[in-house]
Amino acid sequence: MSSPKEGDIIAVWFSCGAASAVAAKLTLERYGNLCEVRVVNNPVMEEDEDNRRFLADVQDWLGVTIEDARNSKYPNASAEEVWDIRGGMSFPHGAPCTVSLKKEARQQWEAANISGSPMGPGCWHVMGFGAEEQDRARMFALTERSNTLPVLIEAGMTRQACYEYIVNAGLKPPRIYELKYPNANCVGCVKATSPTYWNHVRKVHPEVFASRAEQSRRLGSKLVRVNNERIYLDELDPAAKGRPLASLQMPECGLFCEEKPIARAT
Repeated sequence: MSSPKEGDIIAVWFSCGAASAVAAKLTLERYGNLCEVRVVNNPVMEEDEDNRRFLADVQDWLGVTIEDARNSKYPNASAEEVWDIRGGMSFPHGAPCTVSLKKEARQQWEAANISGSPMGPGCWHVMGFGAEEQDRARMFALTERSNTLPVLIEAGMTRQACYEYIVNAGLKPPRIYELKYPNANCVGCVKATSPTYWNHVRKVHPEVFASRAEQSRRLGSKLVRVNNERIYLDELDPAAKGRPLASLQMPECGLFCEEKPIARAT
């Protein structure tokens, strides 16, 4: 793959997590004097409200404006709204919220901001793929955009290293990490299948668990896997456990969403 040239546009997709924050910082340091670096966020209503505070702090830290990119079909940027309209919460090839609120929003942003979209020669993407996510980065490059700059992978920065980086920089991480969630995604992320995760949601955010249980039953979406069998959230034993919460891993919710059991690193 070629390298960015003077005047190229680089879109950094910031998901309100530590990894994408560091990816934006390294991109600006490496290419800021050469290229037009744009940092873009796809807001989602169901994220923890403290993500907005972290976004503002990161914006000040980077010294650039973080742009807002929404799907015009979903101006409220609500995952719950997407699930109702799409008639499901998690499908075999991914979650419809990611497709509608991330991927399609990105495509609309490209069409409005990049001449000759979709992004081709002279345009680049940066995602928050950590050094341990090389397979996901390769899959994104293969199926979505080949013009992706793996800045964290090239720097050898794992997701845990990114978390430590922002703390050492004096940034307060999003509250969602303090609440022991694996990343800064929506509370009650429908890509999760672990009983450990969902019982954590039940304990920390009981109102979210109740909402997900009602909507998933109504839409026929079995979100949790126990003994290798999918069941509804309202069927989940509150004492059921899978892998320990500290060993679970979910990637930051970005422009690429494949369905995987939550597995983990930070």
